[in-house]
Amino acid sequence: MLKAKSIVLALTLILLVALVGCTATTTPVATDAPATDAPATDAPATDAPATDAPAVEPSGDPVTIEWWHISTAEEHMALWQGMADAYVAEHPNVTINITVLENEAFKTKLTTVMQSGEPPDVFQSWGGGVMNQYADAGLIQDITAALDENGGEWRNTFSAGPLGVYAYGDKNYGVPWDMGMVGFWYNKKLFADAGIDAPPETWAEFLEDVQKLKDAGITPIAVAGGDKWPAHFYWTYLATRIGGQDAFVKASTCPGSFTDDPYVEAGRKLQELIALEPFQDGFLGATYGDEAGLVGDSKAAMELMGQWAPAVQNDNSASGEGIGDDLGFFLFPAVEGGAGALTDGMGGGNGFAIGKNAPPEAVDFVKFLTSQENQIALAEINVGLPVVVGSEKGVSDPNLLLVQEARDKAVYFQLYYDQYLAPATGEVIKDAVMGLFANMLTPEEVAQQLQDSFAAESCK
Repeated sequence: MLKAKSIVLALTLILLVALVGCTATTTPVATDAPATDAPATDAPATDAPATDAPAVEPSGDPVTIEWWHISTAEEHMALWQGMADAYVAEHPNVTINITVLENEAFKTKLTTVMQSGEPPDVFQSWGGGVMNQYADAGLIQDITAALDENGGEWRNTFSAGPLGVYAYGDKNYGVPWDMGMVGFWYNKKLFADAGIDAPPETWAEFLEDVQKLKDAGITPIAVAGGDKWPAHFYWTYLATRIGGQDAFVKASTCPGSFTDDPYVEAGRKLQELIALEPFQDGFLGATYGDEAGLVGDSKAAMELMGQWAPAVQNDNSASGEGIGDDLGFFLFPAVEGGAGALTDGMGGGNGFAIGKNAPPEAVDFVKFLTSQENQIALAEINVGLPVVVGSEKGVSDPNLLLVQEARDKAVYFQLYYDQYLAPATGEVIKDAVMGLFANMLTPEEVAQQLQDSFAAESCK
């Protein structure tokens, strides 16, 4: 984890990071990929820990809450505004000023206020490395006590995996309101044409099915090598399946090492897949739109992607309608002998953090925003994939329900590596994994490049 004295360097580097992965959701989750890259930020170095948010009742004195969010679609803005109005109606001492910013504008403006040490009271967060840096810099509140009061009443409303994305050092610094999960989206008809009766559950079965698809003259997998982030999902998931949570905690805690066996073995397993030549022609230069269009036009049997995949397939298909009922979803296969469970998940989403100077009413307001009733309302208009127990009532798309059910079964939910780790390290991961796809790097070299960046960025 980042040492306090390295915060300025690490956060400054974030300013240099272009949006290389998916962008933050500002339209329905069914149509856009969530951010896998942290927003550009900067913060003053300090040894102060994150401010505690004590489990106390709001005072009743007049207060103003500054709330920044990035849901720019008109319907979404209206829903968030309605929630703010409902809260104020019940708490007339509270004034809520809402600032709605497009993703890039949000990053720019947040950079400025973080440099000044004056964050908004409630603001968009993706968890992971940048949130952890804010915590180390004392810029956000520790809300653990608020989650745990009354026997963990608020905490117990959340699915454990998504809430864990906003934990750091056994403390919570934010809460999610939307969380998706990466898995395989596949064409049921093409699988049947290749003689595959059911999706694979193990890596060995997966490789066998890939060969069956090739033998049937079907391109097994579409992948966007040119965009890099879709390809790095394979290596990251293999590392998750092989090493499980313990391996990641060990490797990502200084002086741990990403050259440990699970990370080298992840590269070797990926080489097994690459050797089968399962991808479309020209995959090394393909964009994500190319990848989605191939699946949407039944020209490839599957892709490894998040919950936004069906809508993007539709948008990039020739018909504009994708493959309809032929689309299915299955979990990334288990690796025989691996420490990770088949139910372990990888993904990301959206949440809120609380600024260091925010009043208790800000925490109470976020608790209101993440109530079951409001989570259902968000789901009903596809603002996000809800994270509160019982909110699945608002999800009508059967494929999204499959994703949500799989996500909620994940005891270990791994945030995207390129968001959890320092931004510069995230770029190294994507570049190194593409070196493996292009047969230019060995598994050992991929692991070493990751470790070198991790040590340089996070272990000073």
